[in-house]
Amino acid sequence: MTLKSSPARRTRRCRAKAVTAVLLFAALTSSSAVMSDDHPKEKPYALIFGTVWDPDGRPVYGVKVKIRRADQKKAKWEIYSNHSGEFAQRLPPEKTDYVVWADLKDYKLPSGKILKGGTEVTVHIEDIAMRYDIGLHLTW
Repeated sequence: MTLKSSPARRTRRCRAKAVTAVLLFAALTSSSAVMSDDHPKEKPYALIFGTVWDPDGRPVYGVKVKIRRADQKKAKWEIYSNHSGEFAQRLPPEKTDYVVWADLKDYKLPSGKILKGGTEVTVHIEDIAMRYDIGLHLTW
């Protein structure tokens, strides 16, 4: 004769197994973190966070954003704006100026309108672990 377990009993058993797995995972990860300092620590950085806006004040997706040090001519970083028009780039934590601009070469809006780049934005990095918020405003 086989005994069938009730749904409530199976649910309790599944929860118990899940709790055991979570506790085991937590124990293993915490003990390895205490015992081992082999994994590298995150390096300090500054962050430029921005949004690309069209002339009507709407965020723009897929715009290439370039960043360079103010004393250099070529861009060192290239990133693209996301669906909210936002972008973010980590930078070395040194006191310096960066120039940020939108590169609209070969870029067209889905409506067919062509955007022109706005002005470049200069960001002065002062300190590590700082976030600098900017906006890139484009024109028609």
